[in-house]
Formats: sequence, structure tokens, C-alpha cells
Amino acid sequence: MLFALPHDDILYDALLRRDPTYDGRVFVGVTSTGIFCRLTCPARKPKRENCRFYESVATALEAGFRPCKRCHPLAPAAGSDPAVTDLLGALGADPTRRWSESDIAARGHDPSTVRRAFRRHFGMTFLELARLSRVKSGLKAIGDGAKVVEAQFEAGYESASAFRAAFARLLGEAPAAFTGREALKADVINTPLGPMLAVCDADRLHLLEFAERKALKGELARLRKAVDGDLGIGRTGVTDRIEAELVRFFAGEGADFQTPLALHGTDFTRRVWTELMTIPAGATRSYGEIAAAIGQPTATRAVARANGANQIAIVIPCHRVIGADGTLTGYGGGLWRKQTLIDLERRYAGATSERRAAS
Repeated sequence: MLFALPHDDILYDALLRRDPTYDGRVFVGVTSTGIFCRLTCPARKPKRENCRFYESVATALEAGFRPCKRCHPLAPAAGSDPAVTDLLGALGADPTRRWSESDIAARGHDPSTVRRAFRRHFGMTFLELARLSRVKSGLKAIGDGAKVVEAQFEAGYESASAFRAAFARLLGEAPAAFTGREALKADVINTPLGPMLAVCDADRLHLLEFAERKALKGELARLRKAVDGDLGIGRTGVTDRIEAELVRFFAGEGADFQTPLALHGTDFTRRVWTELMTIPAGATRSYGEIAAAIGQPTATRAVARANGANQIAIVIPCHRVIGADGTLTGYGGGLWRKQTLIDLERRYAGATSERRAAS
């Protein structure tokens, strides 16, 4: 279980010594390479600050790390959840492959069982996850300066129209519209709760949302309007910073986000969002309590609307707001994510996540 591991300093020392005591029981994810390994891996050892430790293959995979090709960390876990580990391993080895249910069946897995397993773990099917992986490959290629047709094939799309449609769904714009000179850059960040789209400029985070959320297209359209269309593809140093903080958050190392934020909203919504960031990790508040805290006790419904309009998930913790009767109420990322985040943050009880937001 999370937090049952020894202190990271002990595990890093074990990594340096290639201590077999932890082989198959602890895994290390290296943020600089995106790869996870056994502690006995013969590869060159990473810097301490680039290491994240996990108690299972599944948690390392869910954090977005790919299995090492030298120490093969998937091998000892194959018997525990064979369908998930097999397909995630195959996807990691070839992220641009076009998958179908017949491909899943050809690997010896029942497609309906796989659908249920992936929805349970990730909130989406394996085929949906594979499509996002392909789009992410295309995003990276365009962000690196590739032509649209090159990015199309990098993403594994034989059809230009299908590739353009995928971009239109994700970013609300065809890839040819991007010049590479836009101040705001959009890129995908993998998390244990599914891929998230991050939009950043050189100084601040403007949007962070789960990639399959239905409202994402509208949110991007509003953001594009707010910045006069200055929205492109790629990443900045801010993208790297929020990705590192999310890794730290899901690894149980801290809930204090320090990435500067750009809050696009009315004065009222910004007041609500700022108040949300004073709710300590591990605690919850009702809409009425938020309304009272900002000095407008009769504005409960307006607070609920502002809560739902939040465009920076997790960092602005709208998931910490529940109904007056203790029910979860709505959450754009899905109630299963809301419950998972609340359960995770209970482990942070006693810590606070207050911070200043750049406006």
C-alpha cells in the first residue's frame, strides 16, 4: 500500500547498492527518462531528485512511467493482472499502434473483460487510452517542429482527416492552424487518474483538465478567446514544473502546488477559486461554507457554478467541495475521480495546501 514503503532515502540507497531485498517489491520511476525499473537494474543510476518509488508495477504504470527494457519490471507482475499489464506494456512499447478489439482478442484477452478492467483502473477503455496515446505522439511531433503530415504518421494515423478530427476533439482546432509561435502551449500529462491536458505559457499554468472530459472543448474555446487565439502545441518550463508536482502529489510526497496560475474568470469566480485553495488537503467544505467564507452566504448556487467552471483541476481543489449532506455531488472529471482524490488526500490530514495564485 501507498506510504507503507521505507523512507525514500533508504530506497535510494538500496537502488545505488542494487539491493536484492526489494526486488519485485519496490520499483523506481525516473522522471528525467519516463522509465521505471527494479532497484536491481544494471542501468546507470539516476539522480536522487529524479526518483519516485512505487510499491507495485501497476502504480508505476499508472503514474505514466514506461517499463525498462533492461530489467523488465513487468515480468514478476504478469500473474497478478495479466490483461492490464500485458496491454499497458504493449502500448508502452508501441504508443502509435492502432488497436482494435480483435487485436486485444488476438493477445488472448476477452475484450469485454478488458473494457471493465481499464474503466475500473483509469475511467476509460484501453482503446480510448490508446487513441489518446496516439494523439499525444502527434502533439509532441508538432511541438518539436514537425510538419502536420509527419505528425500524422508519428501518431499512427493513416488518414489525415482522422488525425485532424482527433486534434479537433482534443484542442478544438485542426493541427495545420498552429504556427509554433503561440505563447500558450498545450501538452498531455499522464497521471494515475488518466491523461490531463495542460496549457501553459512561459510563466503560468492556464488550464489543467482530464483529456476526455466532455466540457474540455468548450473550455479551450473560452481560453482561446481570452488570449485572442494565441494557443498552440508543445510545452514550456511551466508544463514540466506542474508535471513534476503532480507526480509528487500522486506519489504521496506533498499536496502543496507552487506552479503560478493564470485565473481566467470573473471577479466572483476568482474569489471562489482562491477560497478553494485555502481548503487543506484531507479536508472538505460545503458550497454554503465557501459562500460564507467569501462574505456572500446567500450565494450558494453561484459558488456551485464557479466551482464547476474551474479550469485548473486538482491544483484548484474543486474536488474538496461536497454537498451540505456530505454527498459528493457533481464533478466534471467524474465522481470516481473525486472520491479517489478525497481518499488520497485523507493521507495528508493535518497538512495545508494554501498558496498564492498569480492573476
